[in-house]
Amino acid sequence: MKLLFELSGEHPDLPAMELECVGTVLDRRTQVAVAECPEPAAAGRLALTHVVMEYLGECEATREAFTALLRDLAIRTDKPFAGRVKTIQGSRMDVTHLELERLIGTLISGPVSLRDPIEEYRAVISEDRCYFGRVILKIDRGGFDARNPMRRPFFHPGVMMPRMGRALVNISLARPGEVIFDPFCGTGGILLEAREIGVRVLGSDFDPAMVAGYRQNLPGSDVMIADATMVPVCDEALDAVVTDLPYGQSVRIRAESMDRLYDGSLAEIRRVLRPGRRAVVVTNRDITGIAARYFTVLQEHEQRVHKSLTRRILVLS
Repeated sequence: MKLLFELSGEHPDLPAMELECVGTVLDRRTQVAVAECPEPAAAGRLALTHVVMEYLGECEATREAFTALLRDLAIRTDKPFAGRVKTIQGSRMDVTHLELERLIGTLISGPVSLRDPIEEYRAVISEDRCYFGRVILKIDRGGFDARNPMRRPFFHPGVMMPRMGRALVNISLARPGEVIFDPFCGTGGILLEAREIGVRVLGSDFDPAMVAGYRQNLPGSDVMIADATMVPVCDEALDAVVTDLPYGQSVRIRAESMDRLYDGSLAEIRRVLRPGRRAVVVTNRDITGIAARYFTVLQEHEQRVHKSLTRRILVLS
């Protein structure tokens, strides 16, 4: 099924990259993407998407083209519906939201209900295109807020926020029932997001205090105290790896230097990962050269967290 996605503006690339876990991206503009998705319900796992729609069509970002699109679609419904419009900053449409919403209400045959609609038809205008779809899912971003690290049984500062953790799990392409591993699991934030979507989780950390905190946050989940450069896992046993590598010497590590830790841990990740599968690793500096010794680098992204921290995200195969 062809779906239309209204994406968040939290990052220029990651929201579209995340869509690979549910389908094949066919087209994208700023904060909009179209993808072919065999299982539309799977889109509920996404973190950096606002709205998921059945793709109905697209046109140039003009009133005339949008009117022609609606006439060609000739949509009829017996369900109360509302028309909504989202304009992405920088779009070239010079018609107001109200005018476009009136067009939707006029050119779709059926009962309009702005107060209590059963169906919603939505136009998303980005750059030079106007995309049109029927809403099938709105992502519950409040669910991520409920899992804020400060609300967990065990809290440690500096951890990744839930939406980003989920996005990285999705970019790893881990599927429900498969096993994902985090060799620097800390208090378990990334694996908590994986478990929420039915992925089996395995964590390890060298710090016993972090492992104890992990057990509080993810009771019943598999975790072990282990050196990330020598993990007790069989070769090619795991379906995905997602990890936020240590950023400084203040963390407890068994390595003579951060470079040696990165090299040793990436070598282990390569050993335990099934052939052709993905690892997603995050750090605060460019380690592409080290990663390239063991993997093909598929993607590189940067995310500015605050003035003193920019995350560098590598997608490896």
